[in-house]
Amino acid sequence: MNKAQDWHPADIIAAIKKRGTSLSALLRNAGLRPSTLNNALARRWPKGEKIIADFLNVSPAEIWPSRYMQKIY
Repeated sequence: MNKAQDWHPADIIAAIKKRGTSLSALLRNAGLRPSTLNNALARRWPKGEKIIADFLNVSPAEIWPSRYMQKIY
């Protein structure tokens, strides 16, 4: 089974910078405090993950597959 890996936080930040802004500015524009940026990078935080993914035009599951994996029982 081929497991997809989560993007490295530095890669997420770089992708945002390549689009002309910063993670802090992105969150501020969404009405959130910039200090919350570590939440999405370090642990599951669906609201922040969606903001980042929407900005990058990908799904949150593409950036963080480990957080969105389907469990098979």
